[in-house]
Amino acid sequence: MKIFGPTHLLLLACIAAIGVLLCIECRRNPNHARTIRRLLGLLIGANEVVWWTFRYSHEGLRITNLPLQLCDVSLWVTVIACFAPISLLVEFAYFAGVAGAGMALLTPDLWSPWPSWPAVYFFIAHGGIVVGASVLVFGGIYTPRRFAIWRAFGILAAYAASVGVINALFETNYMYLCRKPAHGTILDFLGPWPVYVGAGAAAALILFALLSLPLRGPVRTGPPC
Repeated sequence: MKIFGPTHLLLLACIAAIGVLLCIECRRNPNHARTIRRLLGLLIGANEVVWWTFRYSHEGLRITNLPLQLCDVSLWVTVIACFAPISLLVEFAYFAGVAGAGMALLTPDLWSPWPSWPAVYFFIAHGGIVVGASVLVFGGIYTPRRFAIWRAFGILAAYAASVGVINALFETNYMYLCRKPAHGTILDFLGPWPVYVGAGAAAALILFALLSLPLRGPVRTGPPC
């Protein structure tokens, strides 16, 4: 698949359209919001379980293919938040999830050509994170609290440090902390290792700040709808 080619742009447009339509429906009909977010959580989680069953049945379970990438964690945080929109979960899903999955969607590191199952899964999973987190925030279900950026960034930094220990112990490359992906991504513009690691952290913080711009209005602190 050519990046920003017709197929790629169509997939991005479909993900954006689904997110916008679901957010509008949640705001127009608040009574439907609970059902929508739970169905999203169910679909995103089911897709992930099917994928990992498929992958492990072909590759086997190894230290190098555990679900420890940022988007793996963000996905399950999003799933849990869809069922229980707890403050910290929604904030991490929105900032870390949308930033990470959004960048992955813009510069996809596909394991096999489109429209193979791994490539289809990639867009469903990463698109699911963006749509799920967006519905939770822009669907009128929850508004991130003050300093949510720093809480989300702190959790992200702590997780990256933990993953860094695993990489050092087992010579893995989770979160691409040791080397860049084989295909072109935004990391290619951030310098060589280890410069791109620090630059990537700064870029993440900038993305978090940009994601905070559309967040306006009162914080919902009551029971979730």
